Amino acid sequence: MSSPHINYRSLAEEAASPFLEQLPSAGQGPAKTQDAKANAAAAHLDLDPHSEHGMEQALEEHEGEDTPRNSGVMIHMVPETGRARWNHIEDLDSFFSRMYQYQQKHGFRVIVLDEMLQVLEFGFVVWLLAFVTHCVRFDVLFGDALPGGDNPTKTTISDVIIPTGECVASFGWITYLVVFIAAIYLGIRVLKMVYHITQYADIRRFYQTALHIEDTDLDNFTWHEVQQRIRRVQAEQHMCIDKESLTELDIYHRVLRFKNYLVALMNKQLLPVRFHIPLYGEVVSLSRGMLFNIDFILFRGPGSPFQNNWQLRDEFAVRSNQTELAQRLSKLILGVALLNLLLAPLIFVWQLIYFSFSYANILRKEPSALGLRTWSNYGRLYLRHFNELDHELDARLNRAYDYADRYLSSFSSPLAAVIARNLLFISGGLLLLILGLGIYEEHVFQVEHVLTIIAVLTAVGVVSRTLIPDENLIWCPEQLMTAILAHVHYLPSEWRQQAHTTRVRQEFSNFFQFKAGYLLSEIFSPFVTPFVLIFVFRPKAIELVRFFRTFTVSVRGVGNVCSFAQMDVRKHGNPDWQLASELEEMTRPAAQQQQPPQQQEPQQQKSLAGGKTEMSLVRFTLNNPEWQMPKEARQFLRGVREHAVGELVQAKTSLVQENPLTNSLISFGTMGAEYCSIANSVLTAQLTPQQLEISQSLRPQQGPGSGGFPVAASDFRQMLQQNLSASVGPLDSMRRLRLSRAEGRLEGPSDTLLYGLCGLEPRVGRSPLNVGVADMCLSALYLHELSQQRRQARQSRIDEAEDERPGPSHWPPRPPSAAPSSAAGSGSGSGSRHTVITSKAAESTPLLGSIRS
Repeated sequence: MSSPHINYRSLAEEAASPFLEQLPSAGQGPAKTQDAKANAAAAHLDLDPHSEHGMEQALEEHEGEDTPRNSGVMIHMVPETGRARWNHIEDLDSFFSRMYQYQQKHGFRVIVLDEMLQVLEFGFVVWLLAFVTHCVRFDVLFGDALPGGDNPTKTTISDVIIPTGECVASFGWITYLVVFIAAIYLGIRVLKMVYHITQYADIRRFYQTALHIEDTDLDNFTWHEVQQRIRRVQAEQHMCIDKESLTELDIYHRVLRFKNYLVALMNKQLLPVRFHIPLYGEVVSLSRGMLFNIDFILFRGPGSPFQNNWQLRDEFAVRSNQTELAQRLSKLILGVALLNLLLAPLIFVWQLIYFSFSYANILRKEPSALGLRTWSNYGRLYLRHFNELDHELDARLNRAYDYADRYLSSFSSPLAAVIARNLLFISGGLLLLILGLGIYEEHVFQVEHVLTIIAVLTAVGVVSRTLIPDENLIWCPEQLMTAILAHVHYLPSEWRQQAHTTRVRQEFSNFFQFKAGYLLSEIFSPFVTPFVLIFVFRPKAIELVRFFRTFTVSVRGVGNVCSFAQMDVRKHGNPDWQLASELEEMTRPAAQQQQPPQQQEPQQQKSLAGGKTEMSLVRFTLNNPEWQMPKEARQFLRGVREHAVGELVQAKTSLVQENPLTNSLISFGTMGAEYCSIANSVLTAQLTPQQLEISQSLRPQQGPGSGGFPVAASDFRQMLQQNLSASVGPLDSMRRLRLSRAEGRLEGPSDTLLYGLCGLEPRVGRSPLNVGVADMCLSALYLHELSQQRRQARQSRIDEAEDERPGPSHWPPRPPSAAPSSAAGSGSGSGSRHTVITSKAAESTPLLGSIRS
C-alpha cells in the first residue's frame, strides 16, 4: 500500500506549471541506463555500439551472461523498497512540516495519544452539557426539595442524578439538534484523527528507515541534527527531484512558506491588527480566530491566491487582471466574514466552555494566574524573524520574558494604588471577620452564599495586590527596554529614550499582555472577527494582490516563496542598515536624499522597516552555520564584523572613545553577569595582527596601532570597567551561555562577531563553547546603533542642504531629535527578580531600536 502523502507528479502537471523549471521526461532516466548498459556490453564484446545490429547483439550477449539459463542457479531480485519509497515526494511542504512537528512533539506515541484525547475532550464537553441540562435534580442538589429515599435527611448521588431513560426522554428538539451537529463534527474529527495518525505513522517509518532515529532516541536529537540527516537522505534518494541537494534554507522555506508571508504582511502593515471599536477606542489585537481566517483566505481556502501549498495561481503573473483579482479576493473575504458572523454564537459558546474548563483548576489553586503576562499573537508575529521556527521564536521570547515583565511591573498608577490599598484593607477586614466567626462556630460556613463571599473577597484581594507597586523595586525602564531589545531584536524607533513614558508602556503592553486580557480577547473574538474582516481587511484587497504579485519569486526545487524570505540584503535591504563607504555617503544626498519623500517611497517599498531582512540574515547564519550563503550576504556579514573590529581598534588606540560598538558593549555588559563577563573578555583581549590589519584597511590614513592599551585609551577602559564587573571568567560564561540544544548546532558557529572582537582563532568556534545567543544579542544592539548613527548623519546632511536652498521648503517639519548618548543596559538576569544595575552611566544611555509597527 502506498503512502498517503507520496504521489508521483504526472508529466502534464509538470508542463502546466509556469513557476517550475521543465524537467526531463519520465523515460529519460531508464533510457540512459539502457544506453549505458548497451555501451558497456558492446565494449566488452568489441562491437560497434552505434550500429543497430551490434547494439542488439551486445544486449543479447550481455543479458545472457547476467542470467545463465542452464546453470541451475535461481536468482532472486529484491527491490530496494527503502530507497524507492522516499523518491519524488510531491508535497514536500506537508512532509517536512509533519517531520518538524513529529520531532517537536516527541514521537509517535505522544502524537497518537494527544490526537485521541482531543477527540475525547470534545465528546466529554458535549456529554457534560447534556448531562447537566437534563440529568440533574437541582432542587434536591440545592436543598430546596427532600430526597425521595428511605432517609430524607441524607442526600445521595442517586437522589440527585436522574436515571438514563428518564434523562433521554426529557430531551427536546433543541438538544437533539445540538447532539446531531456535535455528532457530525465528532465524526469529522475522528476521520481527521485517523488521517493524521496514518500520516505520522509514515513519518515514523521515515525516521526509522531513512534517518535511522528511533522514537526512544528522538529527544536526544535537535532539529538541526535531524535537518542535516534529511539533507543526506536527499542526496541519496532524491525526495525532491528538481534539485540534487537541499540547503537549510530550502527546508525552512518548505516549513515556513506561509509564515514568512505573514511576517512580511505584518511589516507592511497589511494585516488587520489595529481597529476602532465604537465607545471604546483603538484596539490592537490579533486573535487565533483571526489568524485562522487570514490563513484560510490567503493560503489554504478555495479561491485563495495559492492554488496549492507551493504555487501561486497563474493569474497573479498577469499585470492586467489586478483589479479583477482584487474584486475576487474582496468577495472571498466578505463570504468568510458572513460565515463567521453566522457561526459566531456557536464558536463563542465553545470557546467560553473550552477556556473555562482549561483554566478552572488553575484559577482555583492560583487566582493570581490571570495577573501573569504572555506574549500576544500580535507581538509574536511582529517580533518574528524570517525563517524562524516556532521553537526558535519561543526560546528567544522566553529569554526576554523576565525583562519584559519587570519593565511593565515598574509602572503603577498612583490613583489605582490608593484605591487598591483601601480595597485590600476592607476586603481583608471582612474576610478576617468571616473566618474568625467560622473558627468560633463552624455553622457559619453553612450559611447561604458565605463561601461565595469568601471567594469574591479573596479575588478582590488578589487583584488589589497586583495594583500596589513593590516598595523595593528600582525603576530603570531604559535599561530594561534595552535588554528587551537585545533579545527580541525589533522595537519601534519612536521609543528611543521614551521607555519611561506611559505611551510606550501602553504600546509595549500590546506585545506583552495580561493573561486575562488574552483570554477575553479570544473568547469574544467570534463577535469581533467578522466586522474586522469586512471593514478593515476587505478594503486592503488591492494592496494584498499587489503584494503577492510584487514580492513572490520562484525558487527551483522549492516553488513560490516570499522574496523577503530569501534575505537578500542587496534587493530588500534597508539603506539605513547597510554599511557604505564615506564617498558613497557624501555623494548620496545630491542624487537621492534631496528628493522629496513622495519620490523616495518606491525605493522604500522594496525594503522592510526596522532592518527585518538584515536581522533575519544574522540570526539564520548563527543557527545554521553550515549554510552556503550568497555572495551579497557574506559580504554584508563580513562588512559588519570588520567594521566592529575597526571601531574596537579605534577605541583602544585613539582618543575617539565613543562609537556604536562601545555603546553596544556597555548595554550588552549591563544585561547580566554572563554578558558582563563576555564584554570584559572583549575589553581585556590584546589586539591581534589580523585586527590591526582590518582596522588599517578601513582607516588607511592613520598609522599602525599598538597591540595593547595605550595611555590614550585608558579612559575608555576605565569607563567600561565602571559599568562591567568581572564576576565570572569569560570561558565560564561561554559555557553557561551555550546555545540550547533546540536552537542550532551544538558546537555553535565558527565565525561570529564576538570571536572577531576577542581575536580568537576560528578553531575555537568549533569547540563546545557556543556563544550564539550572546553574539545575537550584541549583534542586535550593534546594528541598531549603526542604524541610528546613519539616520542621524543623513538627517544632518538633509538639514544642511535645506538650509543652503533658497525659497520655501517642501519638506515636512523635522521631529525633535534626541541628543546622542551611549546605549542603556539592563539588570542582571542571574540575580534576584528586582536586582537592577543603577549605574548613572548605564541609566543615562538611550534605547536602541528602529522599526515602525
